[in-house]
Amino acid sequence: MEKTLKGIVQYARKNYFSYWVILGIDTAISVLCSLVAYAVIHYMAHVPMTDWMLCKLVCVSLVASIAGALLFHTYRNTIRFSQARELWRVMCAVLFKIACLAVISYWVIYETELPDNYRISYLLFDGLLTLVILTVFRVSLIIVYDLLLDWVNKKNTRILIYGIDEKSVALKFRLRDSAHYKVVGFYTYGKGNSRRRLTDLPIYYFENESDVEYIMRKRGIRGILFARYEDTRLEENRLLEYCKSNALKTLIAPTISEADSDGNFHQWVRPIKIEDLLGRAEININLRQVAEEFRSKVVLVTGAAGSIGSELCRQLVQMGIQKLIMFDSAETPLHNVRLEFEKKYPAIDFIPVIGDVRVKERVRMVFDLYHPQIVFHAAAYKHVPLMEENPCEAVLVNVTGSRQVADMAVEYGAEKMIMVSTDKAVNPTNVMGCSKRLAEIYVQSLGCAIREGKVKGHTKFITTRFGNVLGSNGSVIPRFREQIENGGPVTVTHPDIIRFFMTIPEACRLVMEAATMGEGNEIFVFEMGKAVKIVDLATRMIELAGYRPGEDIKIEFTGLRPGEKLYEEVLSDKENTLPTENKKIMIAKVRRYEYTNILDTYTEFERLSRAVEIMDTVRLMKKVVPEFKSKNSPRFEVLDKEQ
Repeated sequence: MEKTLKGIVQYARKNYFSYWVILGIDTAISVLCSLVAYAVIHYMAHVPMTDWMLCKLVCVSLVASIAGALLFHTYRNTIRFSQARELWRVMCAVLFKIACLAVISYWVIYETELPDNYRISYLLFDGLLTLVILTVFRVSLIIVYDLLLDWVNKKNTRILIYGIDEKSVALKFRLRDSAHYKVVGFYTYGKGNSRRRLTDLPIYYFENESDVEYIMRKRGIRGILFARYEDTRLEENRLLEYCKSNALKTLIAPTISEADSDGNFHQWVRPIKIEDLLGRAEININLRQVAEEFRSKVVLVTGAAGSIGSELCRQLVQMGIQKLIMFDSAETPLHNVRLEFEKKYPAIDFIPVIGDVRVKERVRMVFDLYHPQIVFHAAAYKHVPLMEENPCEAVLVNVTGSRQVADMAVEYGAEKMIMVSTDKAVNPTNVMGCSKRLAEIYVQSLGCAIREGKVKGHTKFITTRFGNVLGSNGSVIPRFREQIENGGPVTVTHPDIIRFFMTIPEACRLVMEAATMGEGNEIFVFEMGKAVKIVDLATRMIELAGYRPGEDIKIEFTGLRPGEKLYEEVLSDKENTLPTENKKIMIAKVRRYEYTNILDTYTEFERLSRAVEIMDTVRLMKKVVPEFKSKNSPRFEVLDKEQ
């Protein structure tokens, strides 16, 4: 018996009910109501009935009922997501049937010799009876379904949804037929809403840890579900701590960005991850203005297979662009991006191109063949320790590569070039950061030279700086997660090291906004929020994984790596930035370099890096960027003494 009932509920979950079953039942009810109404009216009027008239009536009612149901789709949404507005469809279908009966009443009912008042009474009675019975049928289905659902899901994990806004309510309805979780109420901070109910569920409150303990014991709560990322960050040091102390599950609903290509979610809820706690509220940008900027444009993205580049491509294809050229030297990642785009965006004209920004003629070929109007330059080497060990490669890609892309943009008349930079370019302590600063210097000086008429062209150059990107390839969070999965230890370079973090979509929105706001030669920086201590990050990730830091999984300190510093510069300092119309985006104040004065220097950079003259390359870097002081890099620290 239990197995049968579970099967019925499972069928209803997946299939609602068969459309044809509901249509058949509705039609039978409608025809039966017509017969009952016909019999009652004839009885009251004392007029005899004939089989021939009944046959006519059944045929008309049958055809009209089916046509009305098909016309107004009354057979859909019968159980799972039924709402009051569904009764409007039923009412329209009933009125359609009555209208059909009324039109032909003079040859169907006329033969019965019914008076006009009885004919009208028949139509009204038929319509009212049909509407009432169909409504009772639907309400009964919903009640029975809910009772069966409660019985089948009695062993499901009992959870509370945090918050009482529209997203929380929507989440409750989304989980109505969950096979794993049972929503038993809503949870808020403070007593203000404690006596209210929402969607027929109670609203509970908490003010301290004892309240959380009480609700666990009294109501059997085993988890708290968050509908918003902002709420998790709001409650990080309060409710999430209470949940951790009492072994309560902390869950969150995925956003639309976590859906697959068909718009489906692999899971309705998931455990809270560290990215949920580190991210911040979305940057509010004018999407219409951004879309207008790129609509019908040919766009080139270098480094299109990387974390930032690929996300830029995903956002650009939604802007109505004419053509997207995806340029990258990494074969397999670019191939994967291509497969993703072929599946998700089959209507978009995109062209994956294998190429290296270090090869000038390959870059020229792309510009000559496609003539991009907008260029997003995201191709770069980014890993600090590796670039400290390979400075010539850093210069060749980040400096010479950027120069070649910028020169081609000017030569082939691109409207804008947006370069992706890093917070490590501010007072750099490593080769990677300095190489990005050198790239900034070149594109800015070239842009100023164009504006002053010293160089022929009209390309505008815009630079964006931001901090560490959550979940990017090779970043600290994927590494920590892998170490935790392997049982530890989790390695941190220094107990006091801190970093600023932002999400990949956040970074790309900054780039999009900069491309729209920029008039040329600006370096846009982002208000990065609160710095995160890396050891605290590791601790939190271990806890979220269900382990005890220091006991189940140890944290080991390995020492600072070459070129690594304890803290990153605060990009949004009012002393070194200018405000914009967006409070979270500022313009950096930087020293200006004359284009004509640096041309020979950048030619020398290319010569030295291609010849792999390591010390001379770094020496020249320190000369051009005097604020570059090496940290934890003995090989290059000696060069600082020469300055």
